[in-house]
Amino acid sequence: MRRLTEHDEAEINSILSHEDEILPSSGFAVSVMDAVRREAAAPPPIPFPWKRVLPGLVVAGLTLMLILVRGVAAIARLGKATTAQLSMSMPPVPPPIFHGGIGSAAIWTVLALLVAFVSVKLSMRVASGRM
Repeated sequence: MRRLTEHDEAEINSILSHEDEILPSSGFAVSVMDAVRREAAAPPPIPFPWKRVLPGLVVAGLTLMLILVRGVAAIARLGKATTAQLSMSMPPVPPPIFHGGIGSAAIWTVLALLVAFVSVKLSMRVASGRM
């Protein structure tokens, strides 16, 4: 790092010692005050509708808890079941839709596309307010 000489220090001191008045550009103060007035006149933001969402959140939470409790109970029952009981309780052959052929994959793909299409159309209709 280079040390400053007396000449450099004198030049820096002369630059910093000038106390010129800093003035904003023309129209700056007016534009700022216009923006402040616009913000003050704007209506407050719409609050989130917690009264409408809260029942849905409660139902979703209770449903999730019910699913978890039933899942844990089913796992506990399976752990206690013997293999003989387990084989008797299950069907010997799964339905043909679960066989994993190309036809099954096509059925599931068409079903997934149909569900996605219906959900997108329904959400667009709800968002546009034409329900």
